[in-house]
Amino acid sequence: MRTLMLAMLAATLLPAQARFPRHHFTVGGGGGIPDADLKPFLDTSPVVRVNYGYRFTRNFQADFGLDTVFHAANVRDFLQSQVGDLRIKDYQFLLPFGGRVVVPWKRLEVFGGGGPTYFRYQERVRQPFGGGNFQIDCPVCRSRSGWGYYATVGFSVALDRGQHFRLGASSRVYRGDTSGDAFGPLPALQTRDHWINSAAELTLSF
Repeated sequence: MRTLMLAMLAATLLPAQARFPRHHFTVGGGGGIPDADLKPFLDTSPVVRVNYGYRFTRNFQADFGLDTVFHAANVRDFLQSQVGDLRIKDYQFLLPFGGRVVVPWKRLEVFGGGGPTYFRYQERVRQPFGGGNFQIDCPVCRSRSGWGYYATVGFSVALDRGQHFRLGASSRVYRGDTSGDAFGPLPALQTRDHWINSAAELTLSF
């Protein structure tokens, strides 16, 4: 009888403990501010953010994300090809993967966290045929890469009673070192790179 009562108690408690969304898909947009060695060479530019988070417990989430900064180096080159001159533009890709501590209160969540980051700055040529099977290579496109870390703080508010849709904002501070080709006005030297990226975010949770 005692074993049966303990089993019934566990059956009632487990659903209560698991009654929170575990998967969190986030998209957002805002601005990316370069700092440290980047400050004299790159400009504040738009940033688009995507992130996936897995909530192990109500208060801890693992994160995998991508911040794409658009044209901070103001590259305005062209690739001569058989279909004409194709525009080359620059992009800065920051790939953070880490974790966050989440403090929920009713529909509000406040969080902070951090982890490693991979930095990739790359020039890309405009593809005249979209995203089809035929792609034009860009032998003159330059790139830089490196590793560092990030820290993040932010908040979100649930828009519905089931807390499946959330609206919020967060900032990520990135620090690391990159090296590689000269990139726009950035010289072909190892640089100490800082970014402050802030974005408004919409999250789908389930």
